[in-house]
Amino acid sequence: MSHSSQTAPQVFSDHFAAVAAAYADFRPRYPAALLAWLAEHAPARTLAWDCATGSGQAALDLAPHFARVIATDASAAQIATAPAHPGVEYRLAPAEASGLADASIDLITVAQALHWFDLERFYAEARRVLKPGGLLAVWSYGVPRLPDAILDAPVQHFYWQIVGPYWPAERRHVENGYRDLPFPFAQCPTPEWTLELAWTLPELLGYCRSWSATGRYRAAHGHDPVVELAALLEPLWGEPAQRQPIRWPLAVRVGRC
Repeated sequence: MSHSSQTAPQVFSDHFAAVAAAYADFRPRYPAALLAWLAEHAPARTLAWDCATGSGQAALDLAPHFARVIATDASAAQIATAPAHPGVEYRLAPAEASGLADASIDLITVAQALHWFDLERFYAEARRVLKPGGLLAVWSYGVPRLPDAILDAPVQHFYWQIVGPYWPAERRHVENGYRDLPFPFAQCPTPEWTLELAWTLPELLGYCRSWSATGRYRAAHGHDPVVELAALLEPLWGEPAQRQPIRWPLAVRVGRC
């Protein structure tokens, strides 16, 4: 990834086109308290920009808090799966060239996507479109964990060993909670939030199918590696409809323009 504004514009690589439907169906939603906190600390609640919206998870949860939400993504396949909402306007646009007006945005959110951007160009774009005092909030969630170690072990093996070699290099930034990415804004202290859900086995398997690494493995080998993961988990899970707790480390950085 180039971080220099002097280089040619980065060519967009759509890591999720092949798994867009699974992404829309199985990616977790974010804590309601996180979105409410961001809205409370934004300078106004007129217009929010959810950048790299994917299939709209964060945009939909912002909608109750803002008069309008503009949700952009560079992937047509992702935008096509996003649910319609009267308060959300979806647009096809890269993070670094949003097409939004100068000083028009109260809050920018980037959920699980900052590691894909040309950071220098995106940060310049964020400064251009944010109102004075506007907020930029970025967050990522890392490797899922199941508190039951017997269930967790096959999932960790699948993540690190089976599809691990197929993760793009940028994935390391998610795994370390964005600690190594520059964030040149006046940072705001934030509460700690936890991303925790209770999922059935089919929901967990669907989530694993939504990973870009799983899509790459499938393209390389011609078969779905989640089938083998399912065979390992099924005798350990109990009834497939039984819900088990899933937890993700949630790393949030918020800065003011």
